[in-house]
Amino acid sequence: MGSKNFWVLLLLMMAGIVLGGFIGNAAGGISGFSWLNFGQSFGLDSPLILNLGILVITFGLSIKITMASIIGMVIALLIFRWM
Repeated sequence: MGSKNFWVLLLLMMAGIVLGGFIGNAAGGISGFSWLNFGQSFGLDSPLILNLGILVITFGLSIKITMASIIGMVIALLIFRWM
């Protein structure tokens, strides 16, 4: 697999995750589609703060995987294979 194919795949996967997450959040209030927003969050609950006196650095990462984002990733993979 060439470097161009890797970047195209990465871009499609990120787009699938973002669009899937957006659709999951939008469909969360609709009774028939609320299952799209079902998922799990993981990461740092409270940010890690590094205070160096004149510089304060805050680290934090939280990822939420929903059913819609998984469907978006599968669709992105199918589009990549079709290309």
